[in-house]
Amino acid sequence: MPLHVEIVTQEKKVFEEREADMVIVPGSEGEMGVLPHHAPVLTTMGFGELVVRKGNKEERFVIYGGVVDVRPDKVVALAYLAESSFALDEQKIETARHSAAKLMAEGVPEAENRTAALELRRAELALKVKNKLKNRSSSILRIVSDEDND
Repeated sequence: MPLHVEIVTQEKKVFEEREADMVIVPGSEGEMGVLPHHAPVLTTMGFGELVVRKGNKEERFVIYGGVVDVRPDKVVALAYLAESSFALDEQKIETARHSAAKLMAEGVPEAENRTAALELRRAELALKVKNKLKNRSSSILRIVSDEDND
């Protein structure tokens, strides 16, 4: 029995795969691997990378918090924000990181400090994931649906 995987944000469904073999979720207490027939779990997600594996292919997403509902045959990740790690733009990430780091160094009002710190954390996570993909020694095979090829 394969896993049905959905990654959803408030704005849209980011990803869906009906026949995944495994999901690695960035839980708030650490990574959690999910295989078919997993015990039901409802837990929070932290900032991290969510990986969906199907055979020798995988999709990777940068997740910025949320909750995940794990059932024996389905995983639904309700993320605050989620981005495909294959679509990350290194130039935009670096620009956002430098901007947030500059704001933090200059000292911003208390109300803006949390936002700047969060933006810095997001940019650093995205950069880490992008660099991890670039430095992989093996080739990356993506899960691509027919809709993606249109």
